[in-house]
Amino acid sequence: MGLRLRPVDTSFYVLLTESAQHLIRGASLLAEMLADGADHDDVARRMREAEHQADETTHAIVKKVNSTFVTPFDREDIYSLASGLDDVMDMMDEVVDMILLYEVKLLPAELSAQVEVLQRCAELTADAMPNLQSMQSQSLEEYWIEVNRLENAGDKNHRRTIAKLFSGEFKTIEVLKLKDIVEGLEEAIDAFEKVANTVEQIAVKES
Repeated sequence: MGLRLRPVDTSFYVLLTESAQHLIRGASLLAEMLADGADHDDVARRMREAEHQADETTHAIVKKVNSTFVTPFDREDIYSLASGLDDVMDMMDEVVDMILLYEVKLLPAELSAQVEVLQRCAELTADAMPNLQSMQSQSLEEYWIEVNRLENAGDKNHRRTIAKLFSGEFKTIEVLKLKDIVEGLEEAIDAFEKVANTVEQIAVKES
């Protein structure tokens, strides 16, 4: 058995897991925003609070990296991972904000499928973060493969939703509003895949 040259500092993994847990909360609030009869003002307020908490965790990770002489894996990879997790939260917050500001009352049912993809990605990402500590290659590989599969499913949902928007069922102004929201959901799913790709790069380096 080879010697472990890096220190065992579990705080990094705790913070990264905490960051990913925020995404579960964000995806849940996004699903709530799309539900019939949702109080958009209240959901948006809670989403802003959740996004602020996520920012605080990201800042804690960056501060920890900057104050630690030897990190558990490359500091640039930690920055990339923390930034990627933060980006997902920002994108979900942006979608909630658009629904509120655009005063969208009727949302296509197809959007629920995208939010379900986001919720599953969030759960998988939160489950994967603790495995970085032991670099459990099989578990991590299953994670990034499944997120990639979900991203492909999200692409298909995206194309179907865009087709629905331009079917003539919606007024032009509604199409413009909804297209922004649809694109925002797609970008959030893509951002989850970028996080998974970062995890894969880390795992390959550390294996």
